[in-house]
Amino acid sequence: MHGWIGKILRVDLTTRTCTTEPLDEKIAKDYIGGRGLGIYFLNKEGNPKADPLSAENPIIMATGPLTGTGAPTGARYMVMTKSPLTGAVTCSNSGGMFPTEFKKAGFDVIIFTGKSEKPVYLWIDQGTVQLKDASHLWGKNTHETTDLLLAETHDRAKVACIGPAGERQVLFASIMNDKHRAAGRSGVGAVMGSKNLKAVVVRGKGRIPLADPDRFKAFNKSILDVFKEGIKETPLGLTVNGTAGVVMATQNFGVLPTKNWQQGTFDGWEKIDGKQLTQKYLKENSACYGCPIGCGRLTKVDDQGFEGEGEGPEYETVYAMGSNCMIDNLGAITKANYICNEMGMDTITMGATIGCAMELVDRGYLPEDQVGRSLKWGDAQALVDLTLMTANREGFGDQLAQGSYRLADQYGHPELAPVSKKQEFPGYEPRGAQAMGLAYATSPIGGSHMRGDPAYFELFSVPKSMDPHIWEGKAKVTKAFQDLSAIIDSAGLCIFFAVRNLAAKDLGVAPTGILEYINAATGIDYTLEELMQAGERVITAERLFLTKAGFSRKDDSLPDRLTKVPMPKGPAKGLVCHLDEMLDEYYEEQNWTDDGIPREERLEELGLS
Repeated sequence: MHGWIGKILRVDLTTRTCTTEPLDEKIAKDYIGGRGLGIYFLNKEGNPKADPLSAENPIIMATGPLTGTGAPTGARYMVMTKSPLTGAVTCSNSGGMFPTEFKKAGFDVIIFTGKSEKPVYLWIDQGTVQLKDASHLWGKNTHETTDLLLAETHDRAKVACIGPAGERQVLFASIMNDKHRAAGRSGVGAVMGSKNLKAVVVRGKGRIPLADPDRFKAFNKSILDVFKEGIKETPLGLTVNGTAGVVMATQNFGVLPTKNWQQGTFDGWEKIDGKQLTQKYLKENSACYGCPIGCGRLTKVDDQGFEGEGEGPEYETVYAMGSNCMIDNLGAITKANYICNEMGMDTITMGATIGCAMELVDRGYLPEDQVGRSLKWGDAQALVDLTLMTANREGFGDQLAQGSYRLADQYGHPELAPVSKKQEFPGYEPRGAQAMGLAYATSPIGGSHMRGDPAYFELFSVPKSMDPHIWEGKAKVTKAFQDLSAIIDSAGLCIFFAVRNLAAKDLGVAPTGILEYINAATGIDYTLEELMQAGERVITAERLFLTKAGFSRKDDSLPDRLTKVPMPKGPAKGLVCHLDEMLDEYYEEQNWTDDGIPREERLEELGLS
């Protein structure tokens, strides 16, 4: 095979056996790779009714056909399992250097099943596979674990691991690779922890085989030439200030979630904006393998009480731990971000859960003696302290470790949790960005913008603008972006480059550039229609998993705060999110029933019957 390595590794943690098998070429074509192969194997071998933290729940790591090929931002892999936070599927995505090394080590997919009796790690050295004891690593943070594993395996290896949060099965624990990059959402780290799997260490060799290297190289040059010409006069915002630069945009649109989603503007926004991060804490940019953007921020904080060094924070972290908690102390936000990376936790759910706790206290629903300290809006020290307590499940941190929905439900007010399918939202307020609300509600993983990001057309005019305040016509475009996202995730690319540079310049966002890359890499010769249908197949296969797990229209929901309570002030003042109206149109576009169940003819059309 070309583009794909053509091999699957199966790791039975219960019996401590590792076996390999070939990747079926038809399955590879139908599902592309990455996210697509992940949901294929999860549907085939997982049980949608299983306890996510039981040995019965498999965890699948998968690269795409463009991972490691040199295609711009071709550096991604996906982690697919049943989420302990939501009960739905996960699509946790990460970049850095690990995914390329994983693929060069000899495999497209790793499927972990069962549970080890004691802590272990997987060591893949240029195709040779071993399960090794990890008892000495249990309790170590992700940075310590990475350093120790590189010392005992190979200094050029790459590491993906969990920290103490994953070991303690914090429901939003992440898997960290290359120390700073995260498969962050939905609790994939908790699933690893439940299996006593501490880490995956990989060392590869050579290059990814390409079907037509000359065609690939020529197209790659043409794409990069256009990209470089476009940023000559105006450097890309992601390069200059990272994703944290989005704070200014969401504030200006009135969609910067503030005070646990009670409002869409924050008076202290300038203190937490990307410009401040660049001026005060940035050491240098960092980039994933093959990335011409370099949006990563290597930072250092010397502020008293919040000293630290690492990567980030990203925009979503800044919103969740900043405006959402009414905190304008960027040093504290950055410190809490470092703690999440080192302990292995999702920063979005962490910040959103603390913000929810602040509102529960503010309204008198949560006594401060339960918290063990004062907890007021804007308390920067509480943010840092509670983040570490959550990772260790100490005191009130044990309750925070369940996420905002379970916390709010415990105190009788689940309506205060900013979630869909029990997963916390990223930082775009759907009362002022209507399609974003639809994307949150219909995302297969719960609250997420990365499974199809309407911010591109609602806020950033990419490829064209749509009025963020109107709901009419948004379902069709949202579906198109979700389909594109499925293709990007399955190919092994990053959305930051692919949406702007590898898709058609209209709201149909056909994956024209991705098509050329995949065909040159694999030699499969997809038609555009076949590739687009593969994206639809992935989306519908994920929906099948959710349907079997008991999800339906009732779960494609948003809190009443967003659909019934008008935005109190700012550019989106007086608006609510018109989710129900958009859902009707969306289900029609998907050919699903009014209850959100894929119709039989749709399944037959996609080969999923």
